[in-house]
Amino acid sequence: MPPAELFEIVGWALACSVPVVIVGAAVIRLARSWSLAVSMVALVLIPVLATFTGVLGASGSMAPGAFERTAVVLVVVSIVTIPAAVMLGRYQARRTVWEAEIRDSERAAEQSRRQLVAFVSHDLRTPLAGIRAVSEALADGLVPADEVAVHAKQIEHESVRLSEMVDDLFEMSKINAGAMTPSFDKVALDEVVDDVLAAHRIAAERAGVQLRADLPAQPVRVRGSDRALVRVLSNLVANAIAHTPTGGRVELSLGSDGDSAWARVDDTGVGIDEADLPRVFDVAYRGSNNRVPRADSSLPSGSGLGLAIAAGLVQAHRGTLTARNLAHGARFEVRLPLAD
Repeated sequence: MPPAELFEIVGWALACSVPVVIVGAAVIRLARSWSLAVSMVALVLIPVLATFTGVLGASGSMAPGAFERTAVVLVVVSIVTIPAAVMLGRYQARRTVWEAEIRDSERAAEQSRRQLVAFVSHDLRTPLAGIRAVSEALADGLVPADEVAVHAKQIEHESVRLSEMVDDLFEMSKINAGAMTPSFDKVALDEVVDDVLAAHRIAAERAGVQLRADLPAQPVRVRGSDRALVRVLSNLVANAIAHTPTGGRVELSLGSDGDSAWARVDDTGVGIDEADLPRVFDVAYRGSNNRVPRADSSLPSGSGLGLAIAAGLVQAHRGTLTARNLAHGARFEVRLPLAD
């Protein structure tokens, strides 16, 4: 082929294909906000179009029939490569989303672990320091004989509190590790409520809080673990009692609508600060509204993990747990799928 003819073919090919490449680069730059599948299609389509236009521009210098054969080849290649690009783009998009979700999950787990460690180091120190101080005073004979029983009772209360905290930490660690797999049976929520009321009736009376239930005429049945659901509602009731002043009321009610059952714990307490609502179920998040002071120091003080454990157990039951303020107090609502 003479050099002049070669230069003419190259010139026409560049003149027709370079603008397509420039436009394609601008399209890809704009495609940052598009889906990954669309971007992959653009990446495949732009070289094909650039090649096609380049061949079209140089077709005048080609041998008779050469352009037609080249055009057929380009069309066939486009039919094969563009669908392949769509499938690869979708796969890559899903993979990117999966990897991002895994990274976010790992970061959240690490953050939760750090919060849990910080919480443990802080909250376990207080009861341990109290037990140590009272024990040393008893051992050194600094406590009068008539006060020994009182201090021994204090040690017992702190030991019970430590035991409850350790149990909660173990439960929380299983939830964070994704090892919470409750055995699913048909459970009547009204029976769960009876167990919760029996467990908290004395504590409510000692706190001066009225504890009552509003149950429907027909049993409300869900699929789940009765032990885990007792733990969920028990944690919510204990939290409500702790934040309700003397003379207040805590009410546990049940019902169903559609294909879901609900259990609500309403109180007439101090409510939840609006800024705390999005984080009320976070591990060890205390918020700005503290518990109501009690004169009776033997009342359960909780581990600070109750709401986080309740949220984890409800999630393991494929349900939801929400919190919102009422006109007076707060409402925690558990929603679970109804049993078939």
